[in-house]
Amino acid sequence: MLAIVAGYEDANDCNTLRHDPIFKIALGRLPEGGATLCSQSTVSRLENLPSRTDLYRMARALVDQYCASFPQVPDRIVLDLDDTFDATHGAQQLQLFNAHYDEHGFQPIVIFDASGRLVTAVLRPARRPSGREILTLLERVVGRIRANWPVVRITLRGDSHYACPEVMDWCEREGHRYIFGLAGTKPLHRRTAALAQSTGGRYAAAKAADPGLPADTKVRRFTDFYDGAESWSRVRRIIVRVEAGDQGVDVRFIVTNIATGRGKGLYERTYCARGQMENHIKAYKRHLAADRTSCTRATANQFRLLLHAAAYWLVWALQASLPKRSPWRTAQVDTIRLRLIKIAARVEELRTRIRIRLPTACPEQPILRLCVQRLTRLRLLT
Repeated sequence: MLAIVAGYEDANDCNTLRHDPIFKIALGRLPEGGATLCSQSTVSRLENLPSRTDLYRMARALVDQYCASFPQVPDRIVLDLDDTFDATHGAQQLQLFNAHYDEHGFQPIVIFDASGRLVTAVLRPARRPSGREILTLLERVVGRIRANWPVVRITLRGDSHYACPEVMDWCEREGHRYIFGLAGTKPLHRRTAALAQSTGGRYAAAKAADPGLPADTKVRRFTDFYDGAESWSRVRRIIVRVEAGDQGVDVRFIVTNIATGRGKGLYERTYCARGQMENHIKAYKRHLAADRTSCTRATANQFRLLLHAAAYWLVWALQASLPKRSPWRTAQVDTIRLRLIKIAARVEELRTRIRIRLPTACPEQPILRLCVQRLTRLRLLT
């Protein structure tokens, strides 16, 4: 996990890092006289060691870590669901050809909360998840959260993949709120055709009155109504956003069981806030290389997802321990790695102490001192 945070996600990097004095100190060994750390072959055996039962228990522990990271039980939480494509190379279990990406791969589902905490990551084939598959995952994750917090109120957010009848019925039955994107159908577009036409007319009139309008000027309008598809068990609230600009008229739909609040506020402040999840996925997948699922066995690749999730938690906990207005709270993982972690230092092993000498010209001395002072505040399970 420490190697992943430092940017060494490949197991063969351990052949060199096993002699690194800082990694040896971090793992409780003397930098010079201590035993060397594990090699690539040991890490490779570790990746293939966990069984499906072991992985299930690790995933439960990850949800427990999520709950333990709060200083006090929250009144409500928002969980964002999304999937991301992970290309594969070679004959790997669970790989599947995806026509949209035009290559073989996996499509893991990841769940974050609104503050960027990673709740779980599940390896799966590169196809659209079914309603039954999503429901099974949610039942396990939400059930584990409720085991820690029995009365917490949960809101689920996701794109149109997750607006499945099984999921919405379950949310309404269990008392959870949801707000999902909804694919536009012909009946929905017919119902909003007049609004789309009038919105386009308003933009055309504004453009004619002032030809110098900036190119990014938009006319945006909202409406909501109750409707239901044939596969739904009941009618549900549908919110419509119509936007007209130089590129034409764009219509978006969302479905929710939140009965209160204006549609405009629910769309702009509640649903659109899930866009921040893309940055969390970027940190997890790109900066921490969670897409490095190159093992043959599916269980080994699922274990790698959990290892990278734990590495994500190390970085998140470090950022959360810093002052709220500090720019380091929102810095990208690769920025933290290059400016705070991968710094040249001289390590001296003395008789009674270990001394680490950092460069006197290091530009990040104040934040490094603060990090050392606050490391004991990290709320991580041991």
